[in-house]
Amino acid sequence: MSLKLQKIGTGRIIAMCLVMLTIATSCKKKTDDPEPDPDPTGTTITVSGNITTNTTWTAVNKYVLSGFVYVKDGATLTIEPGTIIKGEKTTKGTLIIERGGKIMAQGTATNPIVFTSDQPAGSRNYGDWGGIILCGKATINVSGGEAEIEGGVGSIYGGGSSPVDNDNSGVLSYVRIEFPGIPFATDKEINGLTCGGVGSGTTIDHIQVSFSGDDSYEWFGGKVNAKYLIAFRGWDDDFDTDYGYQGMIQYGISLRDPNIADMSGSNSFESDNDGSGSSNLPQTKPIFSNISVFGPKVDASTNVASNFKRVMHLRRNSSISIFNSVFTAWPTGLFIDGTASQTNATNDELRIENCRIAGMSTFFASDFERTYFMTASRHNDTLATNTSLMITDPYNLSSPNFKPQAGSPVLNAALFTNSYLSNSFFTTETFIGAMGATDWTLNWTNFDPQNTAY
Repeated sequence: MSLKLQKIGTGRIIAMCLVMLTIATSCKKKTDDPEPDPDPTGTTITVSGNITTNTTWTAVNKYVLSGFVYVKDGATLTIEPGTIIKGEKTTKGTLIIERGGKIMAQGTATNPIVFTSDQPAGSRNYGDWGGIILCGKATINVSGGEAEIEGGVGSIYGGGSSPVDNDNSGVLSYVRIEFPGIPFATDKEINGLTCGGVGSGTTIDHIQVSFSGDDSYEWFGGKVNAKYLIAFRGWDDDFDTDYGYQGMIQYGISLRDPNIADMSGSNSFESDNDGSGSSNLPQTKPIFSNISVFGPKVDASTNVASNFKRVMHLRRNSSISIFNSVFTAWPTGLFIDGTASQTNATNDELRIENCRIAGMSTFFASDFERTYFMTASRHNDTLATNTSLMITDPYNLSSPNFKPQAGSPVLNAALFTNSYLSNSFFTTETFIGAMGATDWTLNWTNFDPQNTAY
């Protein structure tokens, strides 16, 4: 992300190449039915440059993004359920929805829309293509209210002096984003899904980002909300928030590969007000609920990459809040970094409540985090082992099962009494973590994108 103190893009690309063999056969699609055979009919259409008029991509064809493809102000790109879109590796294919443009990508549980690598099955890798970037007109906390989006694509995000917080950039629903995330240079990375100044009128739900070469998800300001997000085997951070992001997220899952972490230091949650930790307003203050993070350290004997850091690195004057969530299997649990964020926590602007941290080598970065987290009124707890949560098979990299077993302590443990959760966006649940009795990952997800014939 743009707030890292140090990144070396070339070194990471070399490291990506070294892990190819480890991902070739270790994944499996999660579905009740087999993946349908690719349609032998239709045409492969290469798309490049600007989309300036309303355009529809149909499922009978396949599409290849060549270089940076921009949906310009006033244009709407509609994508039919079941459509396959590939990012061209040689040109770093990327889809950018600019301010005033829209994407209407409404897949279904049985017919998702898939963005993936253009490389053949067995030869795909982290960062084969750029990813999806949404740029909106909502508020961000930088001077002038607008900025160039991370990734080197040149697009501007944020509403400037006249922000539109309910701005509508369209719909992303039942969408898979596989092998994205290009590290162009220091502070110039494209994430799996990047949201810059995206407004609350935008719909984002049922998204799976897999094998991203940078963050799986990153929000730069804005107020877009989202439900049902999966970050699968990402390289850097899973959920990254900054520049005044104030949206709401419910139901999220992260699963990490023990061998894959970024040289800048990988976290599951990373949150900043901005790169300098300023007091710029609006303050980064997203609200997350019902998140399940399954880290790399499956048990005490698991060797993990040395660049794995913390499950939550909350810093630089962030006021993020996280409720009803479970965090497992990272080297360190909670790190509230710096005086500003610690003050926010003490003043209950930054809130972590009714959460469980399990199986960490070190639960807390310091006594401050321990005292804060374990204060009785916050209803948090620690568990010595990951298995104490009684989740069915969450660390299986080929066919994970995130459902809690009968008698799991995550069942009947939710609390939705905090005023931060009073918004009608949040569904009041009985369980903590991302999942109860219903497995919402069935059919539309794919845990074997390496070997799927698209």
